[in-house]
Amino acid sequence: MAADIVNLRQFRKAKARTEKEATAEQNRISFGRTKAEKSLTRSLNEKANKAHEQGRLEDTERE
Repeated sequence: MAADIVNLRQFRKAKARTEKEATAEQNRISFGRTKAEKSLTRSLNEKANKAHEQGRLEDTERE
């Protein structure tokens, strides 16, 4: 019935380390895109907006 002796300082540091790593992983997913990926997304969005604007009908009856 002997329990394992745990050093609380080491336990707290290990816990903080794992939490920090989880936060870092989430940030890598959220913000970790290369410049090429960002520019590709930007150009695709601009192309889609341009195609959308070209399809607009002008309202000539209001004048």
